[in-house]
Amino acid sequence: MGVSVLVLAVFLQLVGGMVARDVYFDENYGVVWGKPDHVETWYRGRELVLFLDQASGASFVSKQWFGSGFFHMRIKLPRGNSAGVVTTFYLTSGDGDGVKDRAHDELDFEFLGNIKGEPILLQTNVFANGTGGREQRITLWFDPTTEYHDYKILWNHNQIVFYVDDIPIRVFKKLRKSGVPFPSQPMQIQASLWHAKWASQNETDWRYAPFKAHYQGFDISGCPCATKQCMIECYGQNYWWNDIRELNSDQRRAYDDVRRRHMHYDYCAGPNTPAPECSFNS
Repeated sequence: MGVSVLVLAVFLQLVGGMVARDVYFDENYGVVWGKPDHVETWYRGRELVLFLDQASGASFVSKQWFGSGFFHMRIKLPRGNSAGVVTTFYLTSGDGDGVKDRAHDELDFEFLGNIKGEPILLQTNVFANGTGGREQRITLWFDPTTEYHDYKILWNHNQIVFYVDDIPIRVFKKLRKSGVPFPSQPMQIQASLWHAKWASQNETDWRYAPFKAHYQGFDISGCPCATKQCMIECYGQNYWWNDIRELNSDQRRAYDDVRRRHMHYDYCAGPNTPAPECSFNS
């Protein structure tokens, strides 16, 4: 059964708990860096556009910190030749201005642009207590530049799950007995559009600038928490996302299908000895 067939079944498992509200950008988010003319709000604040050129990129961040949640963003990526252009949506315990503590936690969606005709890669990563290096990259089964798609991160005390259009693409379990660090600090939601030479083997063609990334969906399903003292409360059963402990059978089939058909790079499959979590998160 392919990804396109399974998406409805997987969606029905999630929609009962996560109902989107029509929220304006300024209610939950604020711009944190970028030149004033590199950020625009459209449709009375229901859509935000970030711009990137050789002078500047841009970024925005949530006004609150969170200790658990089911976080989402609808994103339409820059079109055309976008080699070296990185569009992001992530959670981080670092400051909103991009300053990261050595022991920071972070959960990343990073979209790596490319020249026209070459695939845009979606890279995910998990940092816990300052330890990262857990990159996985997949190709997408659709064109992410022509219309909006949903990207979600489930974070509770049992697991982290990354979703694309309600299809789980990555699972990172909390392994209590293995000693593998697990994100346990309050985090903010952040998104950005910036330039990185490492993101593509091709040179950036600035003739296509400004590059534009579009964002929608500014409602937040999260447990507000700004200090470690409130993290236990955020793991409680009064938050519906904490009941999600495993992928169900339909989600597991969709997850396996994505990894079989679309995995481009997996740190667990490298030449070195696999990290201890690799045997539990495959």
